[in-house]
Amino acid sequence: MSDTFRKPVRKAVFPVAGLGTRFLPATKAIPKELLPVVDRPLIQYAVDEAREAGIEEFVFVTGRGKTAIVEHFDTAYELEATMTGRGKSLEPLDPTRIQPGNLVTVRQQVPLGLGHAVWCARAVIGDEPFAIFLPDELMYGSPGCMKQMVEAYDEVGGNLVSVLEVPMEEVSSYGVIAPGAVNGALTEVKGLVEKPKVAEAPSNKIVSGRYILQPEVMGLLETQGKGAGGEIQLTDSMAKLIGQQPFHAVTFAGRRFDCGSKLGFVEATLAIALDRPDLGDEVRAMAKKMLG
Repeated sequence: MSDTFRKPVRKAVFPVAGLGTRFLPATKAIPKELLPVVDRPLIQYAVDEAREAGIEEFVFVTGRGKTAIVEHFDTAYELEATMTGRGKSLEPLDPTRIQPGNLVTVRQQVPLGLGHAVWCARAVIGDEPFAIFLPDELMYGSPGCMKQMVEAYDEVGGNLVSVLEVPMEEVSSYGVIAPGAVNGALTEVKGLVEKPKVAEAPSNKIVSGRYILQPEVMGLLETQGKGAGGEIQLTDSMAKLIGQQPFHAVTFAGRRFDCGSKLGFVEATLAIALDRPDLGDEVRAMAKKMLG
């Protein structure tokens, strides 16, 4: 295979323009991506995962009322000066620092779907491959999901999606891959179907919020009409790359929490708190007491 589809993945797109209506009233003035799972905002987990995978440039596709997300990754002089003056460690702020100039925001003025949000980042992405993180999906594991994907990308190049296996009766809620040859955690992708009926689903491997795509997808999104739900669907443009470029799925060795739903958010909070060395034992005792 030529090196055309093997340029290193240095840039990542984070679509964070959504209104978060499912979490009202919490999200009336605070972006959903800043709601904390234990003590880190949801977006922080995605940024940490991106950093671990070698991402250097962070592109946030934002909308009205989302400036607080950018503030979170900025330097807070007053806060740092006060903490230093009181002899407190600045360590809790370390993950919130993105190098000056490495955080770029673009606005998605109209909510036309994920494909449109990604397309809004085209000028920053240029002719490089890029990663996409949907922060609602908290991918929990070590190494992180994107790190696992980048390792696979170094082997096969091209386009990759992260997949998880779900019970067949749940496939209708997701994008599903039509699988080809399987090699360990790697599966060749022969097709992509958005929210299929259970009887028509090509597999039980669902696409789960992490992507590495070649820049050609931007040109496809440019001319693409509206698909399911009257939105410009990323899946439609990705599907056109199959057969043109290498396309694989990586089965993530880890856990996924759907923090777009209240139940998933509570589950993530509890699971991560239980897993934390500083909190786990006490949380477990508290949970037993509440359930007992």
